[in-house]
Amino acid sequence: MPVFCEENGFYTTAQRSYNMSQIRSKGTKPELLLKKALWQAGIRYKTPKKPLPGKPDISLKKYKLVIFVDGAFWHGYDWETRKHAIKSNREFWIAKIERNIQRDQEVNAYYQSKGWTVLRFWDFEVKGEVGRCLKGILDFL
Repeated sequence: MPVFCEENGFYTTAQRSYNMSQIRSKGTKPELLLKKALWQAGIRYKTPKKPLPGKPDISLKKYKLVIFVDGAFWHGYDWETRKHAIKSNREFWIAKIERNIQRDQEVNAYYQSKGWTVLRFWDFEVKGEVGRCLKGILDFL
């Protein structure tokens, strides 16, 4: 069983691994909040069963629109400032998050080349101002 090391105040590698494995990529609270707001506004969307490139959280095929709700840490919100705050395993985390940022740009370019529109919201934007995010979507539609 993974344990917290009280002497040093950090989790063991096994506990850290377990904690990280519990972070979901689908069905997050911000994603569900935005979906609920869309549904209440009368917008019928799909949660793609067959994964689309980049695995969008919401797709509206009729409007050629894909919507992503990105986690601030995982997708590098304010990255140039925040990457200096990473203290442990810096090499790994910086490379991982920078690759995520690059992949997001590649996914955006892919959809745009196919004539689709990509909307991306930060998780904290959805949690704090779901109405503003919903308005952005409705303005597009």
